[in-house]
Amino acid sequence: MKSEDQSKLTIHFGDNLPLLQAMKDSSFRLIYIDPPFNTGRTQRHTRLRTLADDLTGDRRGFAGKRYRTEELGTASYEDVFDDFSAFIEPRLRQAHRLLASDGVLFFHIDYREVHYCKVMLDSIFGRANFLNEIIWAYDYGARTKKKWPAKHDTILVYVKDPKNYVFNFEAMDRIPYMAPGLVGADKAKRGKTPTDVWWHTIVPTNGAERTGYPTQKPLGILKRILAVHTEPGDHVLDFFAGSGTTGQAALELGRRCTLIDANPESMEVMLKRFEDLAPQINGWD
Repeated sequence: MKSEDQSKLTIHFGDNLPLLQAMKDSSFRLIYIDPPFNTGRTQRHTRLRTLADDLTGDRRGFAGKRYRTEELGTASYEDVFDDFSAFIEPRLRQAHRLLASDGVLFFHIDYREVHYCKVMLDSIFGRANFLNEIIWAYDYGARTKKKWPAKHDTILVYVKDPKNYVFNFEAMDRIPYMAPGLVGADKAKRGKTPTDVWWHTIVPTNGAERTGYPTQKPLGILKRILAVHTEPGDHVLDFFAGSGTTGQAALELGRRCTLIDANPESMEVMLKRFEDLAPQINGWD
C-alpha cells in the first residue's frame, strides 16, 4: 500500500478528533469543513424514482398520465448537540495546528451557529487572520410564510498568516454580468470575478451530480475554493467529509486529499462515488 504522502486520496472512517490528533503539524495547505449545523433534528434525504403506471400510479403528470413512485433509499445523520461549541472547538484547534504556514481554513456553517463560531475562530486564529465571510446564496426549496426565508449559508475564511497565503486570482472562475449591456461586448463575453456573495444553486435533486447524501454541497463551490487557494499537488483536508465532494474537487484539480467521516452512510456514498478511482485511493480505515 502506498504511503499517505504518495496517495491522491485517503479516506478514514471514525471520530475525527483522535484521527486529527495523530496527524503531523502543518500537513495541509487547505482545510475545508462543513460540520453538522446543530439544527436539532435528524437530517434525511430519500431518493425516489417515478415509473409510468396508468393503473396504480400515485402521481399525475403531463397530459394526465399517471406515475408510480418507488423509494430507492434514505440517507440520514443526527444533527443534535447539547453543546455545539464544546464539540467543535477542539476540532478547530486541531485544524489550526494542521494548517501549513501559508494555509487557509474554510469553515462552512449556517445562521444558527455562525456568530458563536466566528468569535471562537477569532480566539484560535486571531482576529487579524480573518480573511473573508463568504455568503453562499441559493434559491431553492420551500419558503416559509412566517419570516424571511433563509436561503444562504456562511463560509468563514481564516489564514494562518495574513501576509502569506495562497490566492491565485487568475485561477478564479468568471460569472456573467447581471447587466452585460452596460459593460461592453468584450467584458460581457469574459465575465466578471465573483465577490464574497456566491450565487450558486444547490445540487439538483435529479442531477447527475446528486449522490443522495442529505448535506451534499455543490462541486462548483469546492472547485472554486480549491482552484484559488491551492496549487497542483497540494494536500487538502476535509474532516466532515459527508458525500466526498471535497475529494472529487481535489482529484479533478490535481490536488491530494484526506477525507474523514464517522457516518457509515457517508462511507457507502463515498465508496460508490469513488469506485472508478480505486487505484488512486490509499485505503479505508
